[in-house]
Amino acid sequence: MGVAGALSRIFVHGASSTEVHGLDRFLQLLDKRSDIDRRKRGLLTISNHMSVLDDPTIWGVLPFSYAFNPDNHRWSLGSYDLCFQNKFTSTFFTLGQVLPTHRLLHSIHGGLFQPTMTQAVRLLSRQPFKSDSRPRVEDSSIIDRPDPSISSPDLSDPFSGGHLTYSTNGVDTFPAPSSYPSRKHAWIHIFPEGRVHQHPRKTMRYFKWGVARLILEPDECPDIVPMWIEGLEEVMHESRQFPRFIPRVGKKLDIWFGDNVGGEEESAFTDLRRKWRKLIEEDRSRRGAASRDDELGILSEDLKNGKEAVALRIECTKRVRSELLKVRRMRGLPDEDPKEGLVETWMVEGGKREGKMEDGSFVKDM
Repeated sequence: MGVAGALSRIFVHGASSTEVHGLDRFLQLLDKRSDIDRRKRGLLTISNHMSVLDDPTIWGVLPFSYAFNPDNHRWSLGSYDLCFQNKFTSTFFTLGQVLPTHRLLHSIHGGLFQPTMTQAVRLLSRQPFKSDSRPRVEDSSIIDRPDPSISSPDLSDPFSGGHLTYSTNGVDTFPAPSSYPSRKHAWIHIFPEGRVHQHPRKTMRYFKWGVARLILEPDECPDIVPMWIEGLEEVMHESRQFPRFIPRVGKKLDIWFGDNVGGEEESAFTDLRRKWRKLIEEDRSRRGAASRDDELGILSEDLKNGKEAVALRIECTKRVRSELLKVRRMRGLPDEDPKEGLVETWMVEGGKREGKMEDGSFVKDM
């Protein structure tokens, strides 16, 4: 983590021309979180997704000392089929605080309610999470002993038991970061678009609902800081020619940190969290308080797919986008067409998932 942070800082300030806006305010928030025992809530940062190098490059704007403090640094979600192919890649990305996330297009284990999302919700919370802290994989058996072969992505802590691991698909094994007290009320960064989107007008794709789970379900509303990124699409543009794997230097990068729009008792999401708590109480009374589904991050069928639960996630996701658009507007860009935020708008892409689209944008499925 520290090495990646140091290299990112060298690239951001040595190989690029970088301007950062609102960093002092964000560092003050991180400093308040430095004492793990005194943390009262998690931290969720959200941003647009401009290139395959966005994370960890954007964190190169943080001073060196922050890069070498993993207990107060970000966790992120990484594509299982790209980042967790074998022992080497699994170790590399796990040490970089990346959670193995299945993409529904590539795996039947993907989706809004996969075990990694349970880990993410719990990382933004604190223990206890009720009884067993391991996420459940329905209709699958969890294997306690990881596969030792190099070709397997399985990892485990040799100094701990199986209760500190979890499975993403009922077969693999990964350390469960939320099981460690030092990870309580952690920091998670996500790209709600779910893929790289490089558009000439710097617009965003529709947001996926996973961000709503990370706001509605933690024990306390996390601090929520929207960010806007520009310039990294020039560093690693999807239309780049040989050598494609080498980042382009000498580009201008701009990163904006918005205000904290979560955390406090009255925030942009307070009313939605109250409604969510009410849904939980109503669901508990129907099922009985002893149900295993009462564990944090484990949801009943009604809380997954019930009409009211779905409506809350839709509204929460809309508000997240609205807060990020405020930072985009602060940067000086004109307002988006409201249709940009609708999934129906993007259905015209048809079956094409990557490359240059009809609207002139470039997309990379990450």
